[in-house]
Amino acid sequence: MNPASATPALRIRDLNAFYGESHVLHGVNLEVAEGEVVTLLGRNGSGRTSTLKSILGLVGRRTGSIQVGGKETVGMAPHRIARLGIGIGYCPEERGIFASLSTEENLLLLPRIGATGMPESEIYAMFPNLEERRKSQGTRLSGGEQQMLAMARILRAGARLLLLDEITEGLAPVIVQGLGRVVRQLKERGYTIVLVEQNFRFAAPLADRHFLLEHGKVVDVIEAAQLAGRMDSLQEFLGV
Repeated sequence: MNPASATPALRIRDLNAFYGESHVLHGVNLEVAEGEVVTLLGRNGSGRTSTLKSILGLVGRRTGSIQVGGKETVGMAPHRIARLGIGIGYCPEERGIFASLSTEENLLLLPRIGATGMPESEIYAMFPNLEERRKSQGTRLSGGEQQMLAMARILRAGARLLLLDEITEGLAPVIVQGLGRVVRQLKERGYTIVLVEQNFRFAAPLADRHFLLEHGKVVDVIEAAQLAGRMDSLQEFLGV
């Protein structure tokens, strides 16, 4: 956490969320300091992705409190939430790459939401595969390259709070290792990152803290320093 900033990047209190009549989150509480990497862990249907979508206002209804940089967002429209303060970037599991556009066109598509968007030169240094494929259409990119592009796009837009949903899903180990290096670089640069990740081997060495979700609520929190002593119970919880 930035010692000059006592205000968390993200604070959620008693969050309930609904899709129509379906009640999907039941009093979620969590807090993320500026510059931290945290994970949301749990089985499918535990509420991890719904938590990310709730932060952005992409669910039907929300009650409780979601503060981004100290500003309450529960009553805000999604486009206003994304532009708040540090800027919020979301990488959904489906990536959202436009197949008919080139890599470069996809990268430049999002409007700036923050004052300090990452320059293209730095993005291409971080994701050298994308520079090689600048003129390639989205349909010609591999799954790993599409994931890199989805992350690169929100970095260029200026997001400093990154919500990353299953970024390693279905990718080759060498690509997963590369994404791990990118997340470490972003943490070193002071980005705040919330990871929903099924691949615990990927997430474990990256995160400062792990929030365990079950039935739409946080049921436990494990600090990085506690992880070694909690592995047996954690593996049982995750069903691995």
